[in-house]
Amino acid sequence: MMATVVAGIGTSHGPQLKTPPTRWAERGEADRRSSTLEFRGARYTFDELKAARQDFAHECADDVQAARWEACRDAMDGLGAHLRDAEVDVLVIVSSDHKEVYDDRLLPAFAIYWGDAVDHVPFTPEQLAAMAPGLAEAAHGDVPERTVTRPCRADLARHLIESAAEEGFDVAASRSLPAGRYGNHGIPHGYGFIYQRIVGERSTVPMVPVFINTFYEPNPPSARRCLDFGRALGRALASFPEDLRIGVVASGGLSHFVIDEDLDLTFLAALEAGDEEHLASVPASEMRSGSSELRNWIAVAGIAEETGLSVSSVDYQPCYRTEAGTGNAMGFVTWSPAREETTR
Repeated sequence: MMATVVAGIGTSHGPQLKTPPTRWAERGEADRRSSTLEFRGARYTFDELKAARQDFAHECADDVQAARWEACRDAMDGLGAHLRDAEVDVLVIVSSDHKEVYDDRLLPAFAIYWGDAVDHVPFTPEQLAAMAPGLAEAAHGDVPERTVTRPCRADLARHLIESAAEEGFDVAASRSLPAGRYGNHGIPHGYGFIYQRIVGERSTVPMVPVFINTFYEPNPPSARRCLDFGRALGRALASFPEDLRIGVVASGGLSHFVIDEDLDLTFLAALEAGDEEHLASVPASEMRSGSSELRNWIAVAGIAEETGLSVSSVDYQPCYRTEAGTGNAMGFVTWSPAREETTR
């Protein structure tokens, strides 16, 4: 009797998913002050970016933003339904840590948490007040009102760590999470969002948190390394000696804080086609800033390929917030055991 990966999802988790479009311009103000806007391997000020690209003002019209917002909400509801219909016993969530937990004292390329449970902790009023404009309201979408202790599957997590080591991946193993930026030892927002918005705050489905350092130099893994890591995890999941129904989750992305529709649509097409060569060849220069979270999706694509899942639905909503093309491109994908007609 072995475990089976029965479903997968990929979802963005950016602040604009948790903030009505009437508030998106607040994050745009931060973009206007930025001198580190990453786009296709170069770094821009807002004015430089605006001059280098087409005018996206039409994408920032109230009706366009409202339509994108509603489409995103429908897509997230669909992801939750997909996991519920699959009746998963455990979620393996692959996401990144924005130095909420790990920092420059120790920044693992890959890490797996193998504790029995993890706290999901709300922000304090002081922490919310210290956040940049537009982030405090969105942060409520990542955390419960009161601390929730979420169960984990330590046995499955340890199996993943040991199996990955046998395949040449020296994965960092956390039995307890560091205190982190907020001093609470809690799970970061890329994982909390999945419970708050996708499966429901009251869900008791346990998780295994898998961390990939997508953002920070000097050791973000290459696209090919992420794909190989995912395939190793897929083999490990399939060899776990218990009758478990496993759901896998990629949390983060797509292109942001500068939207690049060409990058996103080519990437999504590769996911649909199972084009591993494309996924493994995404250059590091295009996986910068928030777009770096494509690495999480690449790893889950590796799990999917190894366990017989294929893409069964895709939704894509580029949510622009300024005329220079800044914002967050939202992606929502499901994987199913048998190849089905892809829906958009």
